[in-house]
Amino acid sequence: MRTERLLMRRWQPSDRAGFAALNADPEVMAHFPAPLDRAASDAFVDRIEAGFEANGFGLWALQRLDTAEFVGFTGLSVPGFRAHFTPAVEVGWRLCRAAWGQGFATEAARQALRVGFESFGLAEIVSFTATGNTASRAVMRRLGMVRDPADDFDHPALPAGHRLRRHVLYRISRAAESVPASDRSATMRP
Repeated sequence: MRTERLLMRRWQPSDRAGFAALNADPEVMAHFPAPLDRAASDAFVDRIEAGFEANGFGLWALQRLDTAEFVGFTGLSVPGFRAHFTPAVEVGWRLCRAAWGQGFATEAARQALRVGFESFGLAEIVSFTATGNTASRAVMRRLGMVRDPADDFDHPALPAGHRLRRHVLYRISRAAESVPASDRSATMRP
């Protein structure tokens, strides 16, 4: 798939080194329990590819159209834990620092939402992150996703007292996604 500036595609072996570097960057991984070493990063790519096989969708590798540079991923996945909102499909992203602040996450996530609603007939897509991840929360809002504080949750994979345990949950429905962004605040719950 192409967006204005990005190619969203399945993973290639050549992506693994760049992805490992991204996952080893403490700043990129600040809102995750820890950076990943090469083996854990490669295992994550293997799980992403398995998700494509199981669901037909997944976390697409992102490549800039102007430079052909791999910059991270954006896409759809099924959370592997139980919570009050699961089963669900999540839209998520992780980009290298050089790609931050350029609107790539929002651009690619909009395409991922479109695919989820139009090609896979999903009724709702969620996104979640640690409460302190203000950059990802801003992307969620730009996508027209809405947070209800009653939906916030403690991530079950993190122990009590962990600095990242509390998460916020944002949602968007297929009906809301078709509403122009300027009109969403009037049609969705606060």
